[in-house]
Amino acid sequence: MPSALNDAQGPSTEKPMAAVSIIVPVLNEASVLVNFLENLQNLRCRECEVLVVDGGSHDASREIAMPLADRVLTSAKGRAEQMNTGAREAGGDILWFLHSDSVPPPNVDRLIIDSFRQSDRAWGRFDVRLSGTHPLLRLIGMMMNIRSRLTGIATGDQGIFVRRAAFEQVGGYANIPLMEDIALSRSLKRISRPICLRTRLIASSRRWEKEGIHKTILIMWSLRLAYFLGVDPKRLARVYYGA
Repeated sequence: MPSALNDAQGPSTEKPMAAVSIIVPVLNEASVLVNFLENLQNLRCRECEVLVVDGGSHDASREIAMPLADRVLTSAKGRAEQMNTGAREAGGDILWFLHSDSVPPPNVDRLIIDSFRQSDRAWGRFDVRLSGTHPLLRLIGMMMNIRSRLTGIATGDQGIFVRRAAFEQVGGYANIPLMEDIALSRSLKRISRPICLRTRLIASSRRWEKEGIHKTILIMWSLRLAYFLGVDPKRLARVYYGA
């Protein structure tokens, strides 16, 4: 049974064996972590565990997460590395990779578990809705969902969930600084197409609003095209993160 304790010492509490392990990579996310993790507390009372994997935050992310997660782990910086670290330590048969600025739908654990019971597919994702109010954001979310259904490729914003055996079979996330979700989707597609749940996961639109919607669309599509054409993800990451 996975430990219900954080890295910090605290009282031992019994909880059900995890069916779903929720793996959350964070880096300096103190401003959003309280609300995000509070939304997951009802899942911890059922067949879920929450693992927060910190990539070297300089803010209070770790301290905030400790009382609100089953475990708070540390790893080298980088979403792929952090999510692989969480997967190695997870106790569930289903791994769900979730961004810390997202809002999951109600009863999300049942949706994931039931989708696997009703299908022999190895992995899946949710439809996404961007959090902002601008009309273009609704269109962007709709196009992301349609594209994902047509291509069988999912992004991290869509909350990828996967059977542990399938994740291990493909070797987990490729250790690249960007497009790790696309690379994982490509690998998992060799096993099965994804389950595409129409229930919407709310993803943060903060980058779209900060950088400008039209500019962000151009950047995203350009980066994805470059990746499919074989450009090194390290070069793409420098463009995306402005480094």
